[in-house]
Amino acid sequence: MISRNAISRTAILPLAVIVGVASVISFAARNRLTTGPVVAAHDDGLADVVETIDQHLEAHWTADELTPAKSVGDLHILRRLSLALHGTIPSLEEIRRFEADTAPHRMQRWTTEMLADTRFADYFAERLARGFVGVEGGQFVVYRRGHFVNWLAGELAENKPYDEIVRTIIASKGRWTDTPATNFVTAAIASGDIDENKLAGRTVRAFLGQRIDCAQCHDHPFVDAWKQSHFEGLAAQFGQAELTAFGVEDRSHRKYEIEDGEPPEKRTVKPGVPFHPEWLPKKGTRRERLAGWVTHPQNRRFERAIANRVWGLMFGRPFNAPVDDLPDPGDPTKPDVLDLLGADFRAHGCDLRRLIRVIAATRAFRLDSVHSAADDATWEQLEKTWAVFPMTRLRPEQVIGSMLQAASLRTIDRNSHLIVRLIRLLRENQFVKEYGDLGESELDEQAGTIPQALLRMNGKLSRDTTAVNILNASGRISAFAQSDEQTLETIFLVCLTTRPSATLRSHFLRELKKVQGEPHRRVIEDVFWDLFNSEGFSWNH
Repeated sequence: MISRNAISRTAILPLAVIVGVASVISFAARNRLTTGPVVAAHDDGLADVVETIDQHLEAHWTADELTPAKSVGDLHILRRLSLALHGTIPSLEEIRRFEADTAPHRMQRWTTEMLADTRFADYFAERLARGFVGVEGGQFVVYRRGHFVNWLAGELAENKPYDEIVRTIIASKGRWTDTPATNFVTAAIASGDIDENKLAGRTVRAFLGQRIDCAQCHDHPFVDAWKQSHFEGLAAQFGQAELTAFGVEDRSHRKYEIEDGEPPEKRTVKPGVPFHPEWLPKKGTRRERLAGWVTHPQNRRFERAIANRVWGLMFGRPFNAPVDDLPDPGDPTKPDVLDLLGADFRAHGCDLRRLIRVIAATRAFRLDSVHSAADDATWEQLEKTWAVFPMTRLRPEQVIGSMLQAASLRTIDRNSHLIVRLIRLLRENQFVKEYGDLGESELDEQAGTIPQALLRMNGKLSRDTTAVNILNASGRISAFAQSDEQTLETIFLVCLTTRPSATLRSHFLRELKKVQGEPHRRVIEDVFWDLFNSEGFSWNH
């Protein structure tokens, strides 16, 4: 164990052992394994689509002569779900309730329950909003990012169809305060004017999963389908939107003009779309018609984009990276995983919760991140074909959310005391600011930094959350655990959602049994600190 006061106290475990916590977190042997079907066969066809996706992935594994990783235990899946849907690890309160639930199809029911929790709506609203409006505050006079995120959270809480949400975002009229969805448009205001080019690029990236920004100046160098004229036509769809005293309005008389040439001359651009103009509704404002085209039932880019983004939020890495630069859809008679997910998503009314439940039930989501593959080439192929669960660093909000939750035995949510929620909010904002907000690129692969590691090791939050006092989990465990064995097991459950391996159990128990009183409490603090700084805590695996 590395003491958090290493300068004044003797370290009692080599750093390599602590870092090695990650390697011993192959939980399947210690947690009850998920065996048999994860979902009920009668569950509205969900089991069928899961089986189809599993078969698709397994066909690739067979073709590449790959043996997938083994499945992990249910506690491990609970941790993954909690990080993905709530941005934090599960509380001890939730773990105890989960382990007491022995009815069939436990993971399916818990996934559904977690999706109905207000924490899901709040957390996913922020994650989606980053793709929709970015993370910048913009011009406060005409833009309220917080209003947009709160509105989106409300839509998710009511489980509004995703296509309906997107149509509202693209086409809404009114003030940015009274009609929060219009903040999608006002986020693109520069010098008092709406930037149609920014809206065109953002619309395609956010809702169709493709980057066409370079087509603003020239034909796309790699994708033949995207021409400069296509970008201009999309920008023209926003050309009648105007910022007025009454908010965002559409003026049917407005023409969309741009300047180009030498010397620069104005020319009028007609609204258009890059493909399938027949998908444009016959009636409505330009933005309403564009919204109808983006979400059209035959526009496969739409469902593939959200399937890829949700897959990324569930696994920590999108199925196809970068998350907003998907290739054009392929042969519809030869669907890939995104097509399979997208088709089911459409068939069930663009239900985001359904999409998440499908992904969570796949075999890929239940695979271990540990594999016996010996060489780098094999590992690369295993990761490419999703034959192992990808190890990804926790994002800043997941790190702070997990540290704060681990410091409390009870679940921190909207039912928590107001002071608890206020303290969490203040600590979270400060920590993310110091740790580094990943912004819109939060699903891109990121390398950890020394300052981030030092913040986890020596920051005020680390000291506050590991200190043994009656307000912290460490203090309550110290006061109420009936034995050192129970103390150690509870700490591991609180921090890592697992029980210690035989090796770690033996080592830590030896240290705990050496001392009593204040020295005993200091060992408990050190165990918390060690686990907070282990790879098992700071990685999704």
